Amino acid sequence: MQNLNDVALRALVKASTGLQRFRADTKGVTAIEYGLIAGLIAVGIVATLTALKGNLVNLFSTVSTNLQSA
Repeated sequence: MQNLNDVALRALVKASTGLQRFRADTKGVTAIEYGLIAGLIAVGIVATLTALKGNLVNLFSTVSTNLQSA
């Protein structure tokens, strides 16, 4: 019975050590933060282009007309 307790105790210590290392590792957190920032920038670009859609269409139409008549 003592041998089984020793094995269980060693397994618990290894699991605890592994969990401590996992909690201390911040590489994944940084990658997630960069991903969230990139996603927010993309949403901002899409929202801005959607808001300016009418103005951009008019601008390119004007440029196209002026190039064709030149």
